[in-house]
This record gives sequence, C-alpha cells and structure tokens, in this order.
Amino acid sequence: MSEQTIALVTGANKGIGYEIAAGLGALGWRVGVGARHGERRESAVAKLRAADADAFGVPLDVTDDASVAAAAALVEESAGRLDVLVNNAGITGSVPQMPTEVDPATVRTVVETNVIGVIRVTNAMLPLLRRSSSPRIVNMSSGVGSLTRQTTPGIDTGPIAAAYTPSKTFLNAVTVQYAKELRDTGILINAACPGYCATDLNDFRGVRTPEQGAAVAIRLATLPDGGPSGGFFDDGGEVPW
Repeated sequence: MSEQTIALVTGANKGIGYEIAAGLGALGWRVGVGARHGERRESAVAKLRAADADAFGVPLDVTDDASVAAAAALVEESAGRLDVLVNNAGITGSVPQMPTEVDPATVRTVVETNVIGVIRVTNAMLPLLRRSSSPRIVNMSSGVGSLTRQTTPGIDTGPIAAAYTPSKTFLNAVTVQYAKELRDTGILINAACPGYCATDLNDFRGVRTPEQGAAVAIRLATLPDGGPSGGFFDDGGEVPW
C-alpha cells in the first residue's frame, strides 16, 4: 500500500466539498472526489489535477446502497485503504419547512442524505479506515444544529427549517455515538461547522467563502493521534451542543 495519505470527500464536486478536497490535495494527499453527477465530478477532478493535486473520481450517491458499496470497492482497488473520510454531502430540502406545514416526505428525504447517508458511507468505509495508522472521520454539520444556539436569545440561527436544522442535530448525535463505539480504535470522528458560506445550498447568500468553510474540516482531518473525538468544532473552537 502507498505511504501517501488517502482521503475521500463526499459531495466534493463543488462548494465546500471541493475546497476540502483542494486543501487536502495541497498537502500532497491523494483525494477521492465523491459525487453522483458524473460530468461535474470529472470536471472537479480535472481542475484539482490542474492544480497539481493527486485526485481521482469516485461515483457516489450516499442514498444508494449499491453506489456506496461500489465506491468502497473502488477506493480499495485504487488505494488499498482509507486514512480520512469527510462526510460532506448534504441537502437542505424543499420549502416550506415550517413545522406545521412541512411535508413529512421532505424531512425523510433530508434525513436520508444528511444522516442515514453518513451512516451508510461511514460503515462501508470503516474496513478501509481500520487499515490506516491514523484514521480520521469528519462529519460536516452546521451551527444551526446546536440546540444551545437555537434556544439562546439573541443568537441568529437562520430561518425555521423543520427538515434541515434537525437533520444536523441528528448528525451531531450520531457522531457522538460513533465516537463512543470507536473510542479504543484510534479512529477520531468529529463534527464540523463551516459557518455561513456562500454556496448553492443557500443560493450564495452566505458571508463566508467555501475555502474559509473548508478550513475546519481540514484541521479535523489532520488531527494528531490522541486528538479530540466526538466533538463539534468551528473556526473558533468547540461549538455548544
């Protein structure tokens, strides 16, 4: 197996995911660009390679068991192991998302991608991560998922969103459960808040760049052995649950 660090980033064809892949590639890592849209995925790979990153495409739909299994097989065939998994793929879901108006199907769809998709990909990649000497998992969450922030007067956590916001709270809780199970394995898993970044997820209304949003994921992906696990972090440090 190669001594080069191997990473996989889901939803990496654009936005924050692309910038995470670019940042890890700039470290000299080999980076799998996970994305379901073939043309956009290969375009991102070409752009990363043009910047001297060692990137390869990974067809990946996090909501599909067969797609995720095939992605794990591809990573194994091309790299033999996985050192870092960044679960970045996510959706907001359709509007309205007022609790009294939201279509339950919207909630189901968002959770399928933002939570179950993370579980599906993580579990498929765990055998490869266990082959790494310093495995890391980063789950891209959001500060809107913080119950403390949501219930503290004066803190703006954005519009009411009965599908998207609880999905991030759910993801945070799942991250903690993984950390508890994996505490003696050397696998460090943490949730990351990128801040309010301008991406197509929010029609580019954010005030931070995708590159700025990627920084916390890159930091958590490069934690030293013995670093934190089961935490929730942004650029400023720990985010309250």
